[in-house]
Amino acid sequence: MTATLDKPVKAPTFQGVGTRRRITDLTATVLVTLAVLVALIPLVWVLVTAVIKGLPALTSATWFTHSLSGLTSSAEGGGIYHALIGTILQGLVCAVLSIPLGLFVAIYLVEYADRKSRLAKLTTFMVDILSGVPSIVAALFIYALWIATFGFPKSGFAVALALVLLMVPVVVRSTEEMLRIVPQDLREASYALGVPKWKTIAKIVLPTALPGIITGVMLALARVMGETAPLLILVGYAPFINFNLFGGEMGTLPGVMVAEMNNPTDAGTNRIWGAALTLILLIAILNVAAKVIGHFSQVRSK
Repeated sequence: MTATLDKPVKAPTFQGVGTRRRITDLTATVLVTLAVLVALIPLVWVLVTAVIKGLPALTSATWFTHSLSGLTSSAEGGGIYHALIGTILQGLVCAVLSIPLGLFVAIYLVEYADRKSRLAKLTTFMVDILSGVPSIVAALFIYALWIATFGFPKSGFAVALALVLLMVPVVVRSTEEMLRIVPQDLREASYALGVPKWKTIAKIVLPTALPGIITGVMLALARVMGETAPLLILVGYAPFINFNLFGGEMGTLPGVMVAEMNNPTDAGTNRIWGAALTLILLIAILNVAAKVIGHFSQVRSK
């Protein structure tokens, strides 16, 4: 006996479910886009304000070639040469000390340390603590140790030491994340060929993660170059050029902004915004250089 159906059975439709998913996806897209726009508004506002108010100072013929030595508070002219030199010197010393230290700590945590070991846990804990230390606390520590205990004078080198405490945890964290995303297959293939671990790290792991590491280093350096608290505590501001990192007052870009805050004249306002725009351009140049170096290093590794 054969059973027959009078009407064909229709498959269930999911039109309502599909419509809800499209509405949910559209809503999420709109919210994310609005969040990006809200975040961009203050950033663009600050950048445009700095460019508009700081550009007249940068267009001066003496801005990058002269210092403010000998000028009165209301006198127009002079330049930022002394502060630019001081900022670059302190940043270079900080980078020379921070980058190797941060790289070695990150390599230890990712490649050598057992996550359950006490040393690894202690190192990770200390890096987390340093990541949240305010700049004024780092400056006070260097003051108590370097100046009050050891008796060294206030100097740009003391500022660089305080900046090291702020830069190292950022370098460690960024390098650690870049090393962890390197595929484990690359390491295992190198070990299978009999390559020692240290050479595998130096020849395979680090070149693969180098673009991200460089970007993280430049972001860390950009963060510390604008710090003001170490400058106020560990070295005085000087309107003249000082190449000696181990003695004497030294001008820096944040120092110019702090010193000219008490200057109510138009000349002081122009110097403040000019120094701010110069610092922004310096950080932008460092980031562009990091991108270029990372790109060429990635191409070369291929």
